[in-house]
Amino acid sequence: MKTLIKYMFVLSGAGALTACADLLETETKSSFDTETVFSNYELAEGCNFGITQALLEKANHRGRYHPYVGLNSDIEWANNWSNDTEKVNNDNRQAIYGYNLLPTNGEMNTSGSSADAYSPYYTAIERANLNIKNLRQYGDVANNPDMAYLLGEALTLRAVMYYDLIRAWGDVPFRTEPISDDIYIPKTSRDVIFKQILGDLQEAWDYLPWPGQGHATTTDRVSRAFAKGLYARLALMASGYALRPADGAVGTGDPGSIRLSSDPELQKEVLYPKALAACVDVIRNSGMSLYPNYEQLWRDLNNFDRTSAGTGREVLWIFPYGNNRGRWNYSFAIPHPGTDQYLGASAGTSSRGGNVGPVPTFWFEYEKQDTRRDVSCVNFEWEYVSGSTAAPQLAGIDQWFFGKYRYEWMENYPYSGGNDDGFKPPYMRLSDVYLMAAECAIHESCSDVDGGGLNNAKNYLLEVRKRAYAGNEQMAQVYVNAIGSADAMFEALVKERALEFVGEMLRKTDLIRWNLLKTKMDETKQKISDLNNWSGDFSYLSQGDGYIYYKVDGTKLEMYGLLPDEQTAPTDNTWIPYTDSKGAVARYMPCASKTDSPKFTQAEIDRLYDRDPNTRQYWPIFQSVVDNSQGQIRNDYGY
Repeated sequence: MKTLIKYMFVLSGAGALTACADLLETETKSSFDTETVFSNYELAEGCNFGITQALLEKANHRGRYHPYVGLNSDIEWANNWSNDTEKVNNDNRQAIYGYNLLPTNGEMNTSGSSADAYSPYYTAIERANLNIKNLRQYGDVANNPDMAYLLGEALTLRAVMYYDLIRAWGDVPFRTEPISDDIYIPKTSRDVIFKQILGDLQEAWDYLPWPGQGHATTTDRVSRAFAKGLYARLALMASGYALRPADGAVGTGDPGSIRLSSDPELQKEVLYPKALAACVDVIRNSGMSLYPNYEQLWRDLNNFDRTSAGTGREVLWIFPYGNNRGRWNYSFAIPHPGTDQYLGASAGTSSRGGNVGPVPTFWFEYEKQDTRRDVSCVNFEWEYVSGSTAAPQLAGIDQWFFGKYRYEWMENYPYSGGNDDGFKPPYMRLSDVYLMAAECAIHESCSDVDGGGLNNAKNYLLEVRKRAYAGNEQMAQVYVNAIGSADAMFEALVKERALEFVGEMLRKTDLIRWNLLKTKMDETKQKISDLNNWSGDFSYLSQGDGYIYYKVDGTKLEMYGLLPDEQTAPTDNTWIPYTDSKGAVARYMPCASKTDSPKFTQAEIDRLYDRDPNTRQYWPIFQSVVDNSQGQIRNDYGY
């Protein structure tokens, strides 16, 4: 029965695969059991569920991968940074945020019951490989659409695993068949991986239904729309810039250089028309649409209401955490002090949320009519005001949080107070498909392709922009009408993707493929310095002398005094002036050129990155994995 058993239990990670070798090498009459499993929909479906289950370990998506993989960027950074050099150098988490992650990092180089963030991906991939092989052999996919769906799902989930691996580690070991004799293998060029999984997705989407149809009735099951959207994301990544070892030098310790792929099959002129066609098919035929209200979208996601798929839905796929599993809000939500009216008794006095947030200048990038601004970026946290009752309180100009993630919006499944909150992060939304379509459409290879060209790109952008400016749609129309060239559209898309997806951990990967990572991060450092000195775009702050006013409205806190047209005291007496700890009216935004202590020291500003991010675009494979690889794995990129 061992072949059957291996589908039901967790296999070991890629760094220590010997544990599963016995299962895989044992020869018994279990081939009959395998046939039984993979010719029965319910049994085979359970095996597909096991693919993503492998990533629910403490150190993977829950606590190590998702909280770190997108950081830092030009729009997102870690809160509570220390300007003490010794502390920063010894802080394993700050080393991750600051591009100073080493293979021996104590937060990431773990093993045993707290498996590192890397190895469980190979457990998931091994399960996917087994399922794919056996569904092809026993599933009768040519005649059984239910089993064909499972094959398409397994192919898509394997592509997800390799996408996650590549965006974090670059070139990695690559398998498409179940493990046989070669337990330990070296890294493979990501170009080989890209070509395989792009082809897999093209096969998969023919097996998959549109959202809301067949077995794709919830967003934790893959659909044709997600497979096509993921194809586009991978195509843009594969044809974009990245830190790459020299051709033929993967796994040799090569430091790499930022360049495009030299593979003729991975050039923009080859992949962009295909990616555009995939996006256009989703836009025209999936039945999906943008949720009309941006805030309500996130309220519903926090309330677990966005799991239904189909007509009128926006989310293509969510990472399928259970309702009591996952640490997304635990890491990213507006902070709460501990047990209060929204956090259960088991939270105790330990705060939750707020580990990272938008950089302090990002809120100012939005126009006040953009409804995404106060959903995406908030400058308050919850603090006790009476016993265990908490209320929104000003957090300080240096501490901003992602308003997309809120415990107070978890009404159907209130957070109990443990380490897991159950929030299911959207892996891809329809707005991403629109903006990828726009990016492809302006490329010269797509000028004569159906759905291509600048005018179509403007229409795709307008869909996203109109939702953002609900109630002021004419502003969106005027903005888009003014875009007169492909270069101008590209610049608009670079900004729009920031405004739309801040806090969703997509930005760093976007900046890498555009070759803008360090450039944009340096721009952010200058903006923070300008805020610190009331200079540049923030010179207007001298008119109001840095004073602000606020008022609390239920679960929200509004502020007055941050914008150029708010530099005189408000006439409405419902606004409360900010006061210091002694109750005296005080500046909320100290100015370095005055007698105030600056809010940000130069060391804190420089903490956006400690090492050149262009030389540290990818994490090293961790030392415990390297040591257990029998000499097969060696880090590149100067590690």
